[in-house]
Amino acid sequence: MGKGGEGSDENGENMAAWLVAVDTIKIQPYQLPPLGPCDVRVRMKAVGICGSDVHYLKTMSCAHFVVKEPMVIGHECAGVIEEVGSEVTSLAVGDRVAIEPGISCGRCKHCKGGRYNLCPDMKFFATPPIHGSLANQIVHPADLCFKLPDNVSLEEGAMCEPLSVGVYACRRAFVGPDTNVLIVGAGPIGLVTMLAARAFGAPKIVIIDVDDNRLSVAKTLGADDTVKVSTNMEDLDEEVIQIQKAMGADIHATFDCAGFSKTMSTALNATCAGGKVCLVGMGHNELTVPLTPAAAREVDVIGVFRYKDTWPLCIEFLRSGKVDVRPLITHRFGFSQEEVEKAFEVSARGRDAIKVMFNL
Repeated sequence: MGKGGEGSDENGENMAAWLVAVDTIKIQPYQLPPLGPCDVRVRMKAVGICGSDVHYLKTMSCAHFVVKEPMVIGHECAGVIEEVGSEVTSLAVGDRVAIEPGISCGRCKHCKGGRYNLCPDMKFFATPPIHGSLANQIVHPADLCFKLPDNVSLEEGAMCEPLSVGVYACRRAFVGPDTNVLIVGAGPIGLVTMLAARAFGAPKIVIIDVDDNRLSVAKTLGADDTVKVSTNMEDLDEEVIQIQKAMGADIHATFDCAGFSKTMSTALNATCAGGKVCLVGMGHNELTVPLTPAAAREVDVIGVFRYKDTWPLCIEFLRSGKVDVRPLITHRFGFSQEEVEKAFEVSARGRDAIKVMFNL
């Protein structure tokens, strides 16, 4: 694994990975904004690739966000403080920090009501037109940088971002020691949701997927049971029976981490009366699902958008050992033009890749 190379800033120039066109990322200079009094300048040390990063690379869009001009990619990140603003007292130069990538306005009704993840003016790393964090250095508000304990690595710090999705989903569904959990989809988000559910005390977790390798990984990471399913809607009723048999008890909360008509239909049908279904994955914008029968059984459907107030708990889960995200990091690359291109190829290909991580 290389480090530095074309991506280094030995000449004092800050370099970043710019998405410039479909399937085209270039390492080019990135001029940082001035350091505000409440900001910090952070040297990036670990940056993970998210599915949304790959989506932008392949289509120049993700959901309703469209890349219209070159954009710095990346938002799962951690680094070391290099400079602090004049009013920053909570952090010092040399501190290792995990970074929450979204800056909310703090003024709208959602922010004032404590649901800042719904802020319409959210400035989120690598969500156009906002630049991301796959760079030598970034400038970010100090209150969105969370100091890491000595026993938590910078890579683990970067993993706080995807873990936050799982933690927030579990909070939304009130997962606890009496909650049997079904996870639909054993990709990176399904796996971190499984880890979070266990940390919240879920006594039994079943995970389903179409891929044997992913199910094997899920089992290794602590799933109580797994069920292989198909993409064929005609198999749904039989699969629901298999899933409920695997659980051997009521399924109280289901997390659809894929977001397709079949996965959501499976979730609604498998969950017990009075249970909860969280839609975490957003595979399709429009779904055809058996909502009326689910409503008649008072199955609550819960939306999940990103996260809020999750970094302190994520860091505590990592510090205490309640959650171990290290096995999810399957591939590592340095920060050069060649390695950045290769890393995105590996992540887009999938197969045995779960989390691809840059070490800067």
